[in-house]
Amino acid sequence: QTFGAAAAIAICAGGLMGLPQAVSGLRELKILKRLRVTPAGPVFILGVELSMYIVYCIVSLATLTAAALLWGVRLHGSLPAFLGSWALTMLSALSIGMLVGGTAKDVKQASVLASILYFPMLIFSGTTLPIEVMPAAMQKIVGVFPLTQGITMMKQAFLGISAGSVLLPVCVMLGVSALCTALSIRFFRWE
Repeated sequence: QTFGAAAAIAICAGGLMGLPQAVSGLRELKILKRLRVTPAGPVFILGVELSMYIVYCIVSLATLTAAALLWGVRLHGSLPAFLGSWALTMLSALSIGMLVGGTAKDVKQASVLASILYFPMLIFSGTTLPIEVMPAAMQKIVGVFPLTQGITMMKQAFLGISAGSVLLPVCVMLGVSALCTALSIRFFRWE
C-alpha cells in the first residue's frame, strides 16, 4: 500500500520542489536572459528541464523498486496499470513544477510557491495520512489534487484492487498537465 505513496513522494520532491527552483535559478543567474537571444524558446528550455526531472523520477522509482525487492515486497496487481498511473502522476506533478518555475520571479518566490503546493499535497493526498481515514468532506476536497488521484490509482494497481472507472482520475491528471504546461509556456519569464 505504501509503495505508491513512496513513489509519489519522490515525484513530488522533484516535480514540486526541485524543478521550480532549477528553472527559476536559471532566471536568477541571468542564464535565461542570455538564452533569449538564441533560437531556444520556452518549450525547449522547459523541455530540457522536464527531461532531466523525468530521468530523476525514473531513477527514484528504480531505487525504490530495488529496495522493495530486497524487502520481499510483491506486486499483487498489474505492472502496466501501475506504471501508467505512475507516469500520469509524474507528468501532472512535473507540469505544476514547470508552471511555478516558468513564472516565478526568482528562486525565493519559486520556493515559497512550491512549498505552498507541496506540503498540502504531501500531507492530504494520501502519502502520509491514508485518504480512507479522512472525513468524507475532506476526501472530496483533496480529490482535486492530481497527486491524490495518482496515489489512488497506483495503490489500486499495486494491490490488484478493482479501480472501477479510471476516467475521472485520468482526466484530472491529463487536464492539470495540459493546463499547467500551456500556462507555463504562455507566461514564461525570461527575466
